[in-house]
Amino acid sequence: MGCARTLFLLNTVAADEVTQALIALNLAREAGIERIVYLSVMHSDRFTEVPHFTGKHTVERMIEQLGMHATILRPAYFMQNDDALIRSDVLERGVYPMPIGSAGISMVDARDVAQVAARHLQRRDAASEPLPTEVLDVVGPTALSGETAAAVWSDVLGKTVQYAGDDIEPFEARFQSFAPAWMAYDMRLMMARMQMDGELGSAGAVERMQQELGTSLRSYHDYALETAGRWKTAQ
Repeated sequence: MGCARTLFLLNTVAADEVTQALIALNLAREAGIERIVYLSVMHSDRFTEVPHFTGKHTVERMIEQLGMHATILRPAYFMQNDDALIRSDVLERGVYPMPIGSAGISMVDARDVAQVAARHLQRRDAASEPLPTEVLDVVGPTALSGETAAAVWSDVLGKTVQYAGDDIEPFEARFQSFAPAWMAYDMRLMMARMQMDGELGSAGAVERMQQELGTSLRSYHDYALETAGRWKTAQ
């Protein structure tokens, strides 16, 4: 039986996320694994005040310094982040509550992220020699703002849904209702930076994603339509 030689590394946002990732990489190196697909986050190298962004960039740097060959996937904000966080606001209050601002977020469907990750994992594992390291922005087809996201829900639900605005404090308070305070503050810092700079892919990122998948990227409208149908079924 052959030994594993390729690792998909995904660490959830946790207080010891960096420690978990660095231990995993050290163990992988000891086991002779030199091919990595790592799920990082878009702008990990720029949003330095956001703890889980800087943590993921630290892991990227360790992969480089260890001389491992990797695909670094840097996805934008997942569409599925909205699943549980917006339902009651959208359905009962007619507001889209996520304070994503107006600079633009290239929201991506998590299923497209998974397909790209699987493709790179298989490609690296099948190669006769380790492939060069590359960094890939993983994006959705269009950039969204708070206003345009609200407009999508208005269209899908057939009623007026308004953007709740850029106030981040209610978002942090809601996060604290189901997550530790440190994590809620981390997410607050993320939203503040997204409002300031957006989260847009590099030039050609959409075209590269379409080439990677060989099909159209899932849109936020399609995600909202599917999610609304799931909410209705669950009632």
